[in-house]
Amino acid sequence: MTSPSEELLPGTRRSLLHRVATAQREGRAPSLAAAVRREGRIVWSGGRTGLEGPAPDADTQYRIGSITKTFTAVLVLRLRDEGLIDLDDQLEKHISGTGAGSATVFQLLGHSSGLGAEAPAPWWERTPGSLRPELADVLGEQPQMHPAGRRFHYSNPGYTLLGSLIEAVRGVSWEEALRREILEPLGMHRTTAGPVAPYVEGWAVHPWADVVVSEPAEDLGLMAPAGQLWSTAADLLRFAGFLAEGDDRVLSAASVREMRTPASPAAEGGGNSYGLGLQVVKTDSRVLFGHAGSLPGFVAGLWFSEDDDVAAVALANATSGLPAGTVAAELLSIVADAEPRIPEPWRPLPEADEELLALTGIWHWGTHTFTLRLTGGRGLELRPLGGTGRGASFVPRPDGTWTGLHDYYTGETLRVVRRDDGSVDHLDLGSFTFTREPYEAGADVPGGLDPAGWRGLGG
Repeated sequence: MTSPSEELLPGTRRSLLHRVATAQREGRAPSLAAAVRREGRIVWSGGRTGLEGPAPDADTQYRIGSITKTFTAVLVLRLRDEGLIDLDDQLEKHISGTGAGSATVFQLLGHSSGLGAEAPAPWWERTPGSLRPELADVLGEQPQMHPAGRRFHYSNPGYTLLGSLIEAVRGVSWEEALRREILEPLGMHRTTAGPVAPYVEGWAVHPWADVVVSEPAEDLGLMAPAGQLWSTAADLLRFAGFLAEGDDRVLSAASVREMRTPASPAAEGGGNSYGLGLQVVKTDSRVLFGHAGSLPGFVAGLWFSEDDDVAAVALANATSGLPAGTVAAELLSIVADAEPRIPEPWRPLPEADEELLALTGIWHWGTHTFTLRLTGGRGLELRPLGGTGRGASFVPRPDGTWTGLHDYYTGETLRVVRRDDGSVDHLDLGSFTFTREPYEAGADVPGGLDPAGWRGLGG
């Protein structure tokens, strides 16, 4: 039960229900379940069905297809954080004889390994995994279709290899590692490798008639890390909360932030990108992180907005027709647009650091003017005064320098350069010199300053 301050407004709830009802009808899905999470709690859920019996709810299982890949990526990042692998490791360091051993773990996570999109025929999603008992059966005779690292090319076999990597390093099955390291710590008890009641059956809907045929629900075998899982709207929203904030029992906030960072060139046909097991979608108003999924009989979508602190899930049991990923994104936008996040109150810093305070204010890189602000935790924020130019936030290091967090200055070092008397001469940011005045006389500016100084150019 949510408190009044956490409940959605009646108009927002009506809009969510209308979108779900419209999606189920226009998408001709036998059923559709959806839910929205805001500020750490599920604030709305709903379901529609055209079948006999009750409508599905947030505890009803659907198959989630490629959203499984995000779970596999979390397991790989855990291995990295424990020092058992490095993301730059070539696969052959841990698994030999695949024919794809030169691909790195990082490239496999971000779909830039150059591997093919699918396993050889017959279509792996509608046939039992027992038909592909070995990795060679998944990869085929020519696994590499593109040079590694050159382009984004979505690869289901790539995530099969990552699942085998997890098993090789952990010494347990992918499913056991998943249960023990993610599902149990996060309380995701309704996420399983096979269906557990209550669940829905998968259907294909005839494109030109309102009739259906049952779809097979195969065990994918070695391909399981690419698309095996069944889950619920409620469980997936728990997972979204973890992906937004991290959980030290599973993966730190820094590591889930790394998952959200684009890892490969933009996907074909647009500016959207892919991180480490997460899709990154830029709309006109926000950036969404998450994943879409499908297997015969099912479509699924999970998206969250870090800035809005809203996540949404949509699940349907139809092979095609209903774009669950789009529906989930629209549900998120309905809440975020109708009820914008209330910002936290502004609060003064708990104490003033006179030395850092003296660094704030106007600085110049050549003739470009910037402001430097002090933020919480001894952080700094550098912004161009005119609104155009390069800026970034910086976090402190123990050695008295700062590390850039954004865009051009990501990972770059900001340091204070002092004169012999201890006064500040300039700021050095990746070899760029920032001074209090444009090309300040007496400061250690690369190239020096014309002794004639600033002057006019008379006719």
